[in-house]
Amino acid sequence: MVMLLEQVKAGEISVAEAVSELKYLPFRDIGSAKIDHHRQLRSGVPEVVFCAGKTPAQAAAAFRELAAHSQRVLATRVAFRTARLILEEFPNARYSREARLLSLSTAEVRPRWGTIAVVTGGTSDIPVAEEAALTAELFENLVLRIYDVGVAGIHRLLGHLPELGDAQAVIAIAGMDGVLPSVLAGLIDKPVVAVPTSTGYGANFQGLAPLLTMLNSCAPGIGVVNINNGFGAAVLAHLITRSAGVTDA
Repeated sequence: MVMLLEQVKAGEISVAEAVSELKYLPFRDIGSAKIDHHRQLRSGVPEVVFCAGKTPAQAAAAFRELAAHSQRVLATRVAFRTARLILEEFPNARYSREARLLSLSTAEVRPRWGTIAVVTGGTSDIPVAEEAALTAELFENLVLRIYDVGVAGIHRLLGHLPELGDAQAVIAIAGMDGVLPSVLAGLIDKPVVAVPTSTGYGANFQGLAPLLTMLNSCAPGIGVVNINNGFGAAVLAHLITRSAGVTDA
């Protein structure tokens, strides 16, 4: 509401256009979902389509509704079949099969909130890392990718400490024993968002073992999200940079 009033005052949109937009606030019921158009104004992060469990048609309907009223749209956990259906309607959308992410932007995406470093223990963690990295970039953060620097060869990580020190937040992604976030939190003075992954052998328990390791970390300054939740980690890191008011613009 406040944003619309500011746009009217600035002459960016007409009163009639503002009234038309208000029809869709705070949400719109499209049958299979209630699309929350007000979320960006409330929380600083827009509604995102979580495609797991949705049919391709349901996911496409939600994506279509958001695209009609937003400059940027993001869908997560997008299967290739669903992506293909949405891309037929929105050929300018971008799909990452590795991250299972589909995004559409009608406005220039440029870094303005600061730098988020995305760090992985191994290359098997990269799909989760890319979900985090691409989400953070869409939310206008500069992303520094540092992959395959786990504690099995910790010397690979140490050379990146100066870069990590320049970031406003660090997302540390690891499976196996999940120690990477603890190591990072003991070496840098930045908040660490820890993401356990389901990468590992049997006693990894599909990510439960690294999740418990991260929750039990003796290093302060760590926030832990759920197993394989790269998207949630990116949102938390984005809110950190946004709240800090750091801008590279």
